[in-house]
Amino acid sequence: MKKLLLAAVVVATCAAVPAYAATDAECTAMWTKADVNKDGTLSDTESMRYAAAMRVRDAKAPADGKITQAAFVEACKADVYAVPKLDAGAPLKGSNSFTEGQAKDRATAWGATSVTGLTKDADGIWRGTSTMDGKTSKVAVDYKGNVVFTAAP
Repeated sequence: MKKLLLAAVVVATCAAVPAYAATDAECTAMWTKADVNKDGTLSDTESMRYAAAMRVRDAKAPADGKITQAAFVEACKADVYAVPKLDAGAPLKGSNSFTEGQAKDRATAWGATSVTGLTKDADGIWRGTSTMDGKTSKVAVDYKGNVVFTAAP
């Protein structure tokens, strides 16, 4: 009986703890890369990806709208900025309830910039173009929030 109780406690504890939490070092490194102008607050341009990730994950943004290092690290440790794994076969067909803005936020949270031309196709997948790492790419956002980038022709 004690072993069964111990096993139940271990399972409950593991279920309550996130599978992966970013470390202080990882969050600090991410902040250093994000705060390009080194002023201690992310500008509108610097914060685009991170603000989109906060909206996607319903994370509380600072009241003044400014992402400071402390706010950034707090969200980072909560894995707000972590890029989720894609489901096999993504993008997946299905009834997509995301608005165009929500689809754009998901692509931006994955690191895309200049997301344009999003339209929902017959399979329920939002498709458009974006810039990723300085290169134009096609982007697709499915009903589960999977974001898939492919090289533009």
